[in-house]
Amino acid sequence: MDLASIIGLIGCAGAVVYGIVSGDQGMAALGNFWDTPSFLIVVVGSLMCMLTMRDDFGDFINCLKSAGIIMKPPKGNEQETIQTIIDLANVARKEGLLQLEESASNIEDEFMKKGLMLIVDGTDQELVASILEADLGCIEARHMKVCAFWDNLAAMGPAWGMIGTLIGLINMLKLLDDPSSIGPNMAVALITTLYGSLLANWIGIPISTKLKAINAKEIMLKEVICEGILSIQAGENPRVIEEKLKAFLAPKLREGMSGESSEQGGE
Repeated sequence: MDLASIIGLIGCAGAVVYGIVSGDQGMAALGNFWDTPSFLIVVVGSLMCMLTMRDDFGDFINCLKSAGIIMKPPKGNEQETIQTIIDLANVARKEGLLQLEESASNIEDEFMKKGLMLIVDGTDQELVASILEADLGCIEARHMKVCAFWDNLAAMGPAWGMIGTLIGLINMLKLLDDPSSIGPNMAVALITTLYGSLLANWIGIPISTKLKAINAKEIMLKEVICEGILSIQAGENPRVIEEKLKAFLAPKLREGMSGESSEQGGE
């Protein structure tokens, strides 16, 4: 589980609840912040609007399920990926490209395996690059489509909150001759705005931002793989490939890899 996402979401909820119960009413104040019509207007209204914008119902469900991705630990590791490519480059240099087929069977990353099998099959280097880049572009496009869902939901929340607020205000003005109805109707009007803000700033924006960060890391790893595969096919020296791929890493991570390489060389 990704503790950062879990702690962040729970912490946001905790901050709001604390703000509610810290007044004179204590825990009893929580009841003031639940209103079924307001919830239906904001949450159900926003979701139904998002359903209208999707290709089909299955696409809508898959986008909702993507929220679970932020709860999982990040996949892939830059240093491990580069080390795997260097090991493959050593195999190709010592035993030939055809020997990579055996190594590919032990690799879990489908993108890397696909690239290796392309060069084992003797595919032209430009064609390998074109295939991998097209695959990379399609992956990013699918990811961005899901991120757009949460961005749009974040935009819909406050909009539907405003719709609920207007409904509450209209009801309040209709009963303006009854002073006792002003307070409850005004409270309902404001609650819808609160629900809309929570939907945007507690759910939509954080999930979208985290998914974009996960996408950026995955795309970067695949770019490393793509560069490494093409370098192996070109017959470049493993040391040159290592230095080339280190450019994708932050300086501290490069130093760590240099240390590991030195230790392995000493062994």
